[in-house]
Amino acid sequence: MAFMEKPPAGKVLLDDTVPLTAAIEASQSLQSHTIVRRYSDFDLLNNSLQIAGLSLPLPPKKLIGNMDREFIAERQKGLQNYLNVITTNHILSNCELVKKFLDPNNYSANYTEIALQQVSMFFRSEPKWEVVEPLKDIGWRIRKKYFLMKIKNQPKERLVLSWADLGPDKYLSDKDFQCLIKLLPSCLHPYIYRVTFATANESSALLIRMFNEKGTLKDLIYKAKPKDPFLKKYCNPKKIQGLELQQIKTYGRQILEVLKFLHDKGFPYGHLHASNVMLDGDTCRLLDLENSLLGLPSFYRSYFSQFRKINTLESVDVHCFGHLLYEMTYGRPPDSVPVDSFPPAPSMAVVAVLESTLSCEACKNGMPTISRLLQMPLFSDVLLTTSEKPQFKIPTKLKEALRIAKECIEKRLIEEQKQIHQHRRLTRAQSHHGSEEERKKRKILARKKSKRSALENSEEHSAKYSNSNNSGSGASSPLTSPSSPTPPSTSAALGLSKRCKERDICITSTSSTSTTTSSSLASCEHRGTCPALVSGCEWHEPRGLAQLHPEFPKRNFEESQNL
Repeated sequence: MAFMEKPPAGKVLLDDTVPLTAAIEASQSLQSHTIVRRYSDFDLLNNSLQIAGLSLPLPPKKLIGNMDREFIAERQKGLQNYLNVITTNHILSNCELVKKFLDPNNYSANYTEIALQQVSMFFRSEPKWEVVEPLKDIGWRIRKKYFLMKIKNQPKERLVLSWADLGPDKYLSDKDFQCLIKLLPSCLHPYIYRVTFATANESSALLIRMFNEKGTLKDLIYKAKPKDPFLKKYCNPKKIQGLELQQIKTYGRQILEVLKFLHDKGFPYGHLHASNVMLDGDTCRLLDLENSLLGLPSFYRSYFSQFRKINTLESVDVHCFGHLLYEMTYGRPPDSVPVDSFPPAPSMAVVAVLESTLSCEACKNGMPTISRLLQMPLFSDVLLTTSEKPQFKIPTKLKEALRIAKECIEKRLIEEQKQIHQHRRLTRAQSHHGSEEERKKRKILARKKSKRSALENSEEHSAKYSNSNNSGSGASSPLTSPSSPTPPSTSAALGLSKRCKERDICITSTSSTSTTTSSSLASCEHRGTCPALVSGCEWHEPRGLAQLHPEFPKRNFEESQNL
């Protein structure tokens, strides 16, 4: 956001797809905060998540001895493991229950009540619609709510109303945003699910579509009922079975065709997953074109934000298509991305497409284009028969607005990927520095350094002691009375002291390191010592022994031997 720029009214800057990591002790992340939770809070969360049908490893409750130190340490490890299991599950980590548990400050609002208020305001101006029932939690988004609708003069016909507020990637102006939302009902394509009605205000959008009893492509794969909650439908499917090869080929070709159509029109998408594909007989129809206009984050954002080569909306769609193809093939999502090895598939052509979108090499080097996927053997021989002609007219001014918004969305993605990459490097360096092996190395180096310092200090003390003895032997000349003439040696010594005061002397302090101390000692041996200098310093004024006692060559020879 530019300097002094105000955030648009109603725009939610919080990205709900950012994964939250939780640690019982202090943890470092891109954005961290501290919360206080009792065991009863964990127990309440666990009871709420039972709808998912998963066996979560919550430590058992203990009534007697629950304040023992060993028991508290053991429970802490168990709760940490419990949080790790939840936050590494892609569906659980994005649900509202977990978000409110881990981040209550940002997820304290009741979004169902907010949606009901917005829908009630809409019905004041459109009295022909009537709410049948709310479809609670049928989607994964926290800030998107669904209601089953009907038209008053057609009571048997059922429709679905979806309401969503703005997201962090909303970069369109309010005027352009509302114009594009109202343009969606005019979009006609054989593989796009038709929008019956659409409207928007400065903070949210409301769309109405026909209700499909068969549900989405994800409902077909997981054998689920469309009206059931998202956690119940997809967290723990009873039977894991992929689709037949012909279905994979046909559905995949239809989805790629509609993606190519949208990108050719300059309309950004970036929200492909199995729940956004509606099944109408043997035809797949794309849902939720409004998500990119609203600025909502993608379902798979926590995956592709880890890879810096997936930095355009087309590459995002291709990567998301890889996730969708994996689900159609194996009946479940991949355990982790990138995928190192793929299980046996109905055809090697399927594996080739998966490797080009989900493998380590693909995530590292970049995604193929949509046109390239259409030319691969899995989809090139599929014949599509449809009589409906695609129609989607976007004015030139709105096309330019879409282009600018697309660039802003991609720029935010690149910045987020950069931050994640830097944080990952920092975490890796800290982990390496704090490892047991590194600690042992540092201890060994510290011991060697202390021994070396002790040895050098002893050598320095011995050198100082030797120098003091030498200076004492040089000062043992016979005393003279004030009236007697001063011996040449004494006058020479006094002259040396005088010269020390008159000339500029460069004094360098020596450190305790081995190199500096050795050089200091060597300097003392070469130059001699001056009584005016303090210990630990060296005098850089070079003076020969002949300067000290120029009239006593024999004494010079004896002092040179002593030195």
